Amino acid sequence: MKKSIGIAALFFGSMLGSTAYAATGLDTYVDKNGFIDVQALTCAQLADTYQEDANALANWYSGWYNGLAKKHYYHLNRVKGTEHEVIVYCKEHRDMKIIKAMDVIFKEDKNKNK
Repeated sequence: MKKSIGIAALFFGSMLGSTAYAATGLDTYVDKNGFIDVQALTCAQLADTYQEDANALANWYSGWYNGLAKKHYYHLNRVKGTEHEVIVYCKEHRDMKIIKAMDVIFKEDKNKNK
């Protein structure tokens, strides 16, 4: 049993990159009122959380940016691709704030589509 757990950990650790980090739930960053300051979160915090938390947070940021731009459409495939790009970018730029990483990714996507 221990051997199969070790193999699974090695497999999933290699999927995350050469440096493995223990997953930390987003609930770690909740204030006393139950809120997360999304403007303060770093890419390291996004990269080190559970995949479903990272997906949910990236999706929330996408909606936030769309709200700022007064857009009211949700393009399912585009959002999923952008979520993935942000998470990958954050794994490579751990010291950056997530909102800055989102800005970089959105600007790159906008320039590709010109």
